[in-house]
Order: sequence, then structure tokens, then C-alpha cells
Amino acid sequence: MAIRLGNSCINCENLTQEGACKIHMVAVSNNYTCDHFSMKATLKDDRNCVTCTRFHESDCANPQAAAPGMLCTHWAPQNATA
Repeated sequence: MAIRLGNSCINCENLTQEGACKIHMVAVSNNYTCDHFSMKATLKDDRNCVTCTRFHESDCANPQAAAPGMLCTHWAPQNATA
């Protein structure tokens, strides 16, 4: 099963740095979406050990090899913000 970004507020260009919707003027989270959703133009696509949530953690699949610029099949994003 493929993993895809959904039409949630976390991927909307109307989301502010403070986690508020510019359109509705309320605090939102990645569980919300609305009819005014507009996908961010670009998403951060920097996949390597430094951007992996497992980097320097006990569940790192390759702790001896993990280093900035490297990537393995167990990479997990820290977040999905631009």
C-alpha cells in the first residue's frame, strides 16, 4: 500500500507557522481539512539520515552506518512541512 499526502491542513498553503488557518482564523491540526484547501506548491523532499525520525534512536536499522547524506529503506520522515 502506498503512502500519500492527504488534503489535510498540514499540507495546505493557508496554514501559518503558528498552526492557524489564514482563511478561518482558527487553530488547526493535521486532522482537519476544508473546501478551501490549497496544496503547498512544494514540499521538503530531503530524504537522508538527518531527516529521519529514527536517526540516533534505538530503532535505527543501521546505527553503525547512519550519517548525514545517507539513506536506507527504513527512512521515516520527521515531518511533512515545507
